[in-house]
Order: sequence, then C-alpha cells, then structure tokens
Amino acid sequence: MRNEESRVRRALLRLEDGSCYEGRSFGAGGSIAGEVVFTTGMTGYPQALTDPSFHGQILVCSYPLVGNYGVPGPGRDRWGIPLHFESERIWAAGLVVSEACRSPSHFASERGLPDWLAEEGVPGIEGIDTRALTMRLRVRGVMRGSIEVEGAEPGAAGEGPAHPVARVSPASPRLYNEGGRPRVALIDCGAKNNILRCLLGRGAEVRVLPWDASLEGLEYDGLFLSNGPGDPKACTKTIATLRRALAEERPVFGVCLGAQLLGLAAGADTYKLRYGHRGQNQPCVERGSGRCYITSQNHGYALREESLPAGWEAWFENGNDGTVEGIRSTEGPFSAVQFHPEGCPGPRDTEFLFDAFLEEAEARAPRAGKARDARPAAALAGGAR
Repeated sequence: MRNEESRVRRALLRLEDGSCYEGRSFGAGGSIAGEVVFTTGMTGYPQALTDPSFHGQILVCSYPLVGNYGVPGPGRDRWGIPLHFESERIWAAGLVVSEACRSPSHFASERGLPDWLAEEGVPGIEGIDTRALTMRLRVRGVMRGSIEVEGAEPGAAGEGPAHPVARVSPASPRLYNEGGRPRVALIDCGAKNNILRCLLGRGAEVRVLPWDASLEGLEYDGLFLSNGPGDPKACTKTIATLRRALAEERPVFGVCLGAQLLGLAAGADTYKLRYGHRGQNQPCVERGSGRCYITSQNHGYALREESLPAGWEAWFENGNDGTVEGIRSTEGPFSAVQFHPEGCPGPRDTEFLFDAFLEEAEARAPRAGKARDARPAAALAGGAR
C-alpha cells in the first residue's frame, strides 16, 4: 500500500457566503471551482460521478463513508454500454466527503476511489463535516464554491461552456438494436447509460440524437427526452424541436431535464430549486391514486404547476415539498417525470414507465396494424406494473 501520509495536503472548501471548511486533499491534486450541491445516497458514487447531470458541479456526499466498495471495472453489456457507470467519464468537477475509504472491500472492485479520481483529474476533499455542510446548503441554498489545494494553482470554473448540455450531448447520432420495435428517437441532453439500457432491454430500436438535432424526415414511433445538466431554458433548439413534435400523435416521454423541456415546449415555466433534489429514496405521490413511489433523483430545476397550460396537468408531486415531479397531457400521448425511473443503484419502483411508453409507441406505430388509442401514455402507466 502506498504511504498516504507522505502525500497528504491540506485543502479548503470555500463557499460564496464566506464560510470555509478545512480538510485534506485526495484524488487529483488540483483546485477547482463550481456549484456546490449535495446528494443523500448511501451508495452509487460511481454512477453519480459519471452522471452528466452533475457536469461542472462540486458534489457533496452526505453519507459519512464513501469509497468502501471501491470502483468496479470497465465491463460492458451486449450493446457495448458500460455496466457500472452512467457515461464514459467523470463529469462532476470535484467531490467532497467526510471520509474517503482507501481499503475497499468488494469482489467487483478493481481500484480505490482516490485512485480513480486521480486518474480522471478530479480533485476531492475529505475530513469535512458533510452533514453540517449539507445543512448549510439546505438553509442557504445552492452556492458556488471552490476546492483549494495547498500548493496548487487557483481553481478554474468547473462548469465549462455557458451551455453545459452542448458539452455532454453526443456530437453525432448513434443507432442501437437496428430492426427492434418500437423505434425510439432519444434526444440525448446528457442521458444516463441506464436509460438507454432500459429501452434496449425491452426490445426497442434506439436512435440517439444530439440535443440540437432536427427530427425532420426521421422515422420513429416514440420520442424520448433525456436528463442533462443546467438551466432547461438554455436548450432553445430542443424546445423548438419539441413544439413541432407535440403537433403530431407520436408519444413523447421525458425524464428529469426532459420533463422540464417538455413543460417549456408546452408553454409552462421553470424555476431553480433552493437546493435541488439529489439522492435516493425520494417519495413521489401520484395525483389521483395517492400512491407513493420511492424514486431516485438528480435535478436543480422544477416546473411551476400554476404555469401549466390548458390540456396539461401535474401527474406526480414530491412527497416532501409538494413540487411537481411529473406532468402529462390530457389530450395527447405526452408525459414526463422529474425523477429517474431507470435509477440504478437505487429504487426501481417506477421502471414500469418505460413499459408504458414503449407499449404506447408500438400501439400507435403505423406498421403495428392496430387501431390508434387516443389515451396518453401516462394514462396507461398506472396499470402497467
């Protein structure tokens, strides 16, 4: 084992409100600046760090021990998608933990968390009272901050370009499972790998498109809107594309940022949450049935319920603060949820939403040879368990 003590360097986490937390550097030795956000999951740090929705953010893990099961290897599934990560790289700008485990214990682990961060060039800071820090972020709200490592150059902003979706979205289309049914067009604003896996595992053909792609001339049966980072209002090209798509009968389903984009395309408004919803085991209540689902979440923006236009309604609400967690059209096959039904690790209580979307897309596909069902996909979801 390498002598960690000989390499320990002091580090500071400095927040824009003037507060400062002293700790120790681990991972990459550089300094970084970005928006400081927290997540409450006990597990899932490999997935959280590689989630494009965390692009440019300094991630605080409220659970006190992080890294105890190490980092899994780079295995891939039958579609060539990484088995254990939500993308091909770490997107978070930095990581803040109470204790970073250097002796992981798990049969699938191939390296430790500090080594992985170092390889990816991502700085971390440990020795921080992350629960006190989380409470400060809850009271004060999300703040910008910086990880400053002793002897390192001043940190650059971790947010990259002004339009983070443009950076995490693929540069060109990709086709998976050609000939599968139904045919899904996935607008990738930073899609997590397990979204793609959930669609492919159900037999769909999936054409992954850049965030600003046009749907003109494209043959597809259903449109899927992915998660992604940043302010949804910055995705003006995507919103314009969605407005044209809403004039058709083909089903549209969105997740996370996709829910906000669908709402904006319909004429609703969004706003920035005080500290966001990030983590696992978040309760979401379905309007009407009153049924509560356990969900995985990662978003900093939400839809204003009072701004929903005629023909649209709130579908789910957050059981903690009542914010909108899902919307649906009462006039067409258009719906979206703010939480992550593909969440893994984490609860899978709502994976049936993928079934409902694909069943609706297949039923409405011209080649299906079936009568068109006028009900929206959201209406079918309740009985799809």
